[in-house]
Amino acid sequence: MPQISQKGTAMPSSPVRKLVPFAEQAKKEGKHIYQLNIGQPDIKTPEQAINAVQSANIEVLSYSHSAGNQSYRDKLIAHYNKLGFGLEDDNIIVSTGGSEALLFTMGSICDYGDEVIIPEPFYANYNGFATASGVTVKPIETSIENNFALPAISEFEKLITDKTKAILICNPGNPTGYLYTKEEMQQLADLVIKHDLFLVADEVYREFAYDGREHFSVLSMKELDNHAIMIDSVSKRYSMCGARIGCMVSKNKEVMATAMKFAQARLSPPTFAQIAAEAALDTPQTYFDQVINEYIERRDILIAGLKEIPGVTVANPGGAFYCVAQLPVEDTDVFAQWILENFDVDGETIMVAPAAGFYSTPGMGKNQIRIAYVLEKESLKKAVNILDQALKAYNS
Repeated sequence: MPQISQKGTAMPSSPVRKLVPFAEQAKKEGKHIYQLNIGQPDIKTPEQAINAVQSANIEVLSYSHSAGNQSYRDKLIAHYNKLGFGLEDDNIIVSTGGSEALLFTMGSICDYGDEVIIPEPFYANYNGFATASGVTVKPIETSIENNFALPAISEFEKLITDKTKAILICNPGNPTGYLYTKEEMQQLADLVIKHDLFLVADEVYREFAYDGREHFSVLSMKELDNHAIMIDSVSKRYSMCGARIGCMVSKNKEVMATAMKFAQARLSPPTFAQIAAEAALDTPQTYFDQVINEYIERRDILIAGLKEIPGVTVANPGGAFYCVAQLPVEDTDVFAQWILENFDVDGETIMVAPAAGFYSTPGMGKNQIRIAYVLEKESLKKAVNILDQALKAYNS
């Protein structure tokens, strides 16, 4: 039998989806599952996006430009420039989700064996994108004790070698919900300029900033024009995960010209989804105000409930809609599977994401889980109670 590639063997499985078979079996047994494991919002997609697709008068579903529909790019640029980014037409490429934008980025700035420094825990698929691109992830540890704040710059400098090409951050963070301050972003800016690196910022949760905090974009820093690459997506902002529309943005023209070759190789992003994404830009601010207030209420209920469970430590997220909780168990992979297979409260149980898959360092995060607070408030209360009861039963 022909052998599969070493790269394919090295590709990590999704920590979010690997428990799906056990969840499916639990459903067959009649259990109701509160899914805290995946960042799929239950918020309604803006009607502007849905209506645009339903009313689209298309006779031929043709390719778009490899960089995306001109009308969508123009509207995106206008949107970003209202935020003070100062973008031009060749600064943006529309991608099939933020995932493809990250693959374009790694392909454009890294050769095989090059290194990217990423604060961990981080979005699990960064490991997969790096593996697919032949890139080595150099993790730098953050701590639940200080809400996963930016490590000292001296710790970054210890990891920089002649193979280092970039620092990658998610801001606000998945899975931690940490929102970088302006001061922290300035520290990173000074660092990448000093060592002539790229600073890649995954900003797909930009709108979700809480408690009076403000998001500070990598594109707002003029000194980073040749260093900054921003990744964005409609998935979370407009609750349009299934649209698979994102973008790669940079003022570095050489980077964008290189990324365009990758974009041309995959031909174009999906047409109907671009129509929806373009229309979504007309979503009124009231939509975001309501969504943010809803997530703040959910977060507060979740964090307060988790803090009441004996032995649980939880970081308080300042953005996005995730938190990382540390549990009084040795291995949350085993615990999460046990819950699905062996535990319920009145026919209801929960599905969580073991956090080890959000780390690159072996052994890290083994007693942690990521929780996505994308369920309505009463469901979150029930889910926290189930977790509490499950921990008591598991440790008895």
